[in-house]
Amino acid sequence: MIHVCSLARLHSTVTETRARRIVTLMKDVSMVKRPESVLAGDHLLLDMDDISEPIDGYVLPGETHVTQLIDFVMGWDRAAPLVVHCYAGISRSTAGAFITACALNPGRDEHRIARLIREASPTAQPNIRLVSLADRALGRKGRMIEAVMEMGPAATAYEGVPFRLDLE
Repeated sequence: MIHVCSLARLHSTVTETRARRIVTLMKDVSMVKRPESVLAGDHLLLDMDDISEPIDGYVLPGETHVTQLIDFVMGWDRAAPLVVHCYAGISRSTAGAFITACALNPGRDEHRIARLIREASPTAQPNIRLVSLADRALGRKGRMIEAVMEMGPAATAYEGVPFRLDLE
């Protein structure tokens, strides 16, 4: 299963869930202190800003970020949970969880996954740039984008509501 949270809740989420793998999607990944229970090779650090269009001085999520994410989660043995987090636990992390669920379940309906995310967290608002790049990489023919758009706007928050997303 996948657990999604903010940076502030990373350590408690890893401890509570006994997760052994982490995906970090945020700017200034040097701010992240990896929990001691997680090996360095089991922690993917993706340095990017939470933007969907290029802005001078900011790191736009790119194809390389998405490829690294997909490669990392495809190597996950699922023996223990995975934690996906970003700074606030609202946009990049929820996109990462959605992408992970789609990558690991190629036949699973994208709309169903998106509905489960919305039911689990009213604050989830997957970063559309990450979703669009993953949609193309996974050959989902726009269905991932449509599913996220159908989620509608998220509840306004400074920190996302942590949630769990089951893979089956």
